Amino acid sequence: MSTNPRQRSTPVTPPVPTEELEAMLTRLRLPAIRDRLDALLEEAARREMNLREALAWLCAAEVARKDQLRMEMALRLARFPYVRTLEAFDFEAQPSLDPAQIRELATCRWVANGDTLLLLGPPGVGKTHLAVALGREAVRLGHSVQYVGAMELISALAKAQAQHVLEARLTQYAKTRLLIIDELGYLPLEPNAAYLFFQLISRCYQRGSVLITSNRPVMEWGEVFGDQVVATAILDRLLHHSHVLTIRGDSYRLREKRRSGLIRPQAGGSSSPDSAGLRPPPPGEEA
Repeated sequence: MSTNPRQRSTPVTPPVPTEELEAMLTRLRLPAIRDRLDALLEEAARREMNLREALAWLCAAEVARKDQLRMEMALRLARFPYVRTLEAFDFEAQPSLDPAQIRELATCRWVANGDTLLLLGPPGVGKTHLAVALGREAVRLGHSVQYVGAMELISALAKAQAQHVLEARLTQYAKTRLLIIDELGYLPLEPNAAYLFFQLISRCYQRGSVLITSNRPVMEWGEVFGDQVVATAILDRLLHHSHVLTIRGDSYRLREKRRSGLIRPQAGGSSSPDSAGLRPPPPGEEA
């Protein structure tokens, strides 16, 4: 007697051994799926996903893991001194800053365009915070970033010059998509240091982006570099395609001291330290 084809049972595919499946995922370099396979499949079944949805779910887990690893590696290579985010920045304390402008900078279109960003202002107003936070956003968006203090940078370039490997060191700094140079201007530079800095900026010019923080306005950079001609040449390249933000406000550190009562407000509403900057401790307490 013939059997109705519609009544034929669908053949059952034998289960794939776990070891064989893990080996294939390892060969395909899909460790996130391999390491979480049971949990991911259980979640897909709980959500009643079809095969296409389950495949997309597995792929999304793998992509998320690879993005996480990429960012962790990029952050290590960036060598940020600490973690700072835009969400943690106190814009109310610095009313001279436009939050919308900072949000625009956080898109990192200026990095993609190879522009320069100068963050200027007195010590303690959040320049380094913004530099690190914007640098982290650049990393998140896939740009290579390198952070270095200005004096550390000059020292590294001078050492490379003495060891006859300056070309290699300049190439190392210039190949990153965003080079962050922090705290330029706190100490004057020797004439040779100014020429080394000029060589670096020339190498980066129209190849990558540079973010510089400084406590000195650009018109005083001649004093910083000890040579007005060199300073002008540096600024000519930096300001060609640039964004300049000048932060005018109180130091976060001084504000905290005022809140704790360590700094007395002067007549006229301003605050400054007494003598060396601190209020003398109450009797019986150590300074």
